[in-house]
Amino acid sequence: MAAVTLADVAARARVSTATVSRVLSGNYPVAESTRGRVLRAVEELEYVVNGQASALAAASSDLVGILVNDIADPFFGIIAGAVQSELSGTAGPGGEKLAVVCNTGGAPERELTYLTLLQRQRAAAVVLTGSASEGAEHARALAAKLARLAGAGTRVVLCGRPAQDSPAPEPDDPTRLTTLAFDNQGGAERLTAYLIGLGHRRIGCVAGPPGRTTTGERLAGHRAALAAHGIEDAPRRTVHGAYDRASGYDATVELLRRDTDLTAIVAANDTAALGACAALRDRGLRIPEDVSVAGFDDLPFSADAAPALTTVRLPLQEAGARAGRLAMGREERPPGGLATFHSELLVRGSTSIPYS
Repeated sequence: MAAVTLADVAARARVSTATVSRVLSGNYPVAESTRGRVLRAVEELEYVVNGQASALAAASSDLVGILVNDIADPFFGIIAGAVQSELSGTAGPGGEKLAVVCNTGGAPERELTYLTLLQRQRAAAVVLTGSASEGAEHARALAAKLARLAGAGTRVVLCGRPAQDSPAPEPDDPTRLTTLAFDNQGGAERLTAYLIGLGHRRIGCVAGPPGRTTTGERLAGHRAALAAHGIEDAPRRTVHGAYDRASGYDATVELLRRDTDLTAIVAANDTAALGACAALRDRGLRIPEDVSVAGFDDLPFSADAAPALTTVRLPLQEAGARAGRLAMGREERPPGGLATFHSELLVRGSTSIPYS
């Protein structure tokens, strides 16, 4: 993909190349309206504006960007830490790299902004972690951003999110995107099926935020298990919220308000499950005697909760490490550019047969 030139920016902004140079250098007075047009053109065309642009055009920098939805969430901390551990050695192609963690807060526009900034810095690799927005407009914009990155030689690895259409025409083209996906739907289906096997029929679901791919996959698995066992998917038994403790607490309060006869709750992740447990205890309900609770991810604190949390384990450390090796070019891409990490059901003390 041809690099964007100063002349391209000038044409888009309807000014001379000299004016573009003055705006970018900041050393000459330029009318504010003209400056605004130039900067908008720079943003739209993703022009590399740093002073090392000419040198970087022929080779990537030592920068690797890691995009996360929430750095405070252990899910992302584990993956990002594992990615970075693979960047710290000097053996193998590329040598030492500098990891920059970009916290998007789950905002699609921030994701696009960080990708633009990483492209301007000619990042050697970009690793996008966690769920993506399901919005069609964002998907198109994201595809365009990733196409520019991959076309410029940046290795792009998606870790824990669905595959993204690649711009490269050939399946074995090294600039194609690489995806390391999690079996969210299968794991959620096994978890709900396990609860049904224990005898639960009135199961509440603390789902993740709407419009996110991980939320959709896990909710689809939960609903598939209900349907397979002939259990109604009652809308009142699903409440959406963020992947945090406070949302798990509030969603559980709402579920109990809607249906006081629930015997089990499946939560969007382990952190939300802890919030669900707290809400149940505050209402004098015992776990699992009155209500069973299950989470997802198998985060480090899950086994130490009281009672220990039944959950679905995702190999976060392994996935992050593999993403790091792929980002460094130390491991070959999986066939077709896609590998799926399977989930594992872990049964612990927070679930039992229904007592009521």
